[in-house]
Amino acid sequence: MPVLLDQILAWLSSEGYLMLFTHHRSTPAVVTPTDDMSVSKLRRSLSLRQVVVIGLAYLTPMTVFDSFAIVSQKSGGHVPSAYVLALGIMLLTALSYGKLARHFPQAGSAYTYVQKIIGNRTGFMVGWLSLMDYILLPMVNALLAQIYLSALFPSVPGWVWVAGFVALITAINLRSVNWVAHINTVLVWIQVIMMAVFVGLVWHGIATHEYQQHVLSLQPFLSENAHLMPMLAGATVLCFSFLGFDAVSTLSEEVHEPVRVIPKAIFLVALYGGLIFIGVSYFIQLYFPASGQLDPDNALPEIAVFVGGKLFQTLMLGCALVGVLASGIACQTSVSRLLFVMGRDRVFPARFFAYLHPVWGTPVLNTLFVGAVALSALCFDLENAMAMINFGALVAFTFVNLAVIRHFYIRLQRRHTLKDHLQYLVLPLLGVAGIGILWLNLSKPALILGLSWAALGVAFMFYKTHGLRRSMPVFGDSHAPEQVRT
Repeated sequence: MPVLLDQILAWLSSEGYLMLFTHHRSTPAVVTPTDDMSVSKLRRSLSLRQVVVIGLAYLTPMTVFDSFAIVSQKSGGHVPSAYVLALGIMLLTALSYGKLARHFPQAGSAYTYVQKIIGNRTGFMVGWLSLMDYILLPMVNALLAQIYLSALFPSVPGWVWVAGFVALITAINLRSVNWVAHINTVLVWIQVIMMAVFVGLVWHGIATHEYQQHVLSLQPFLSENAHLMPMLAGATVLCFSFLGFDAVSTLSEEVHEPVRVIPKAIFLVALYGGLIFIGVSYFIQLYFPASGQLDPDNALPEIAVFVGGKLFQTLMLGCALVGVLASGIACQTSVSRLLFVMGRDRVFPARFFAYLHPVWGTPVLNTLFVGAVALSALCFDLENAMAMINFGALVAFTFVNLAVIRHFYIRLQRRHTLKDHLQYLVLPLLGVAGIGILWLNLSKPALILGLSWAALGVAFMFYKTHGLRRSMPVFGDSHAPEQVRT
């Protein structure tokens, strides 16, 4: 097994699969700062708590209500069990992210890890596809905000809500990342409090014998009708609720002690998010034990009105909007940092994408650029946007697990003890297998749109490398490189 993996990953590392298209030898193109550029860095100011909050905002805890009806049908009325399986798959990949973040404490996430371990062209393609994931999420949040607000205020044109939402999240992200963390802390707590109120109402309803259930019951997890395959089908859907736990690695250069903080933050975001999803879905399943009780397209309003009445329904819709706002802020923060690293590497024009504001210390031009892209929500389809996001995330997850095997198990030869074999081979392979289940269930539109975006990335790489005669540019070899700005 190690020999076979070594051959496959060494081939990727040597960029051999791309050399099939050309007979020219690759010449490295290492970029260094020019004389007319000063050197600056992202400011290290975030704590572990702040990073975890930003990650939870990215996950949007309120999505547990939106996805419940669909997953209840797929899992045969065992949504909490499906969440347990999904959490297990995601934690395997979170462990791989944590191992690499400890060794490469930079803001590029999967792009940086794969670039340094497997090869810079492969790293570029992973970064390119991750960029599709990151850059479309603010647009998806803008579309969701438009849907929620148009339902509350149907007389207001939809473009007003999109433009206002994008302007708000952009204005917040232009200032310091601490400001983002403080605002997201408030927004995440609003969601947590609302979910706690929901749990309290369900508990009260069951305790007063409104439903023939017990508050403490194994039925939401296991019953006489429970089967593994339906629960795995539900877990496949729910894994996409965890997209974004890895995004905190893009904050590595804005954290004190990133080698210690970022691995913990990645794992805690996935774990806390999963525990919230499992806990809330348990109480929803108690209240709605049958799999077909709710409309999949209107689950959150139906759940809210059944549990707490019209007033509670209005509050829940408002809280869902808060969740979209928190996620939009966190998404824009992450993608602006990924663009920053790719600009610093000169993959994209450095004078624009690697620029930091001299006072705020944020990549303001990237933030404005992402805001402009998010405005395309005015003429984009929500289903297709979400399909493209899934493709990019799965590519990143797959290669991060492979990079752990390549770096630790093969390159550093950490395979002396049973613990080494478990950490650096078995668990990453299980992560790849878990992500493989998601690949098998990816929709056809997601594959088509994802492969189309990948084709654009290959074309750009051919242009950037002069027909693959050079490697993609790299900004030095330091684990914590400097950033250039005009």
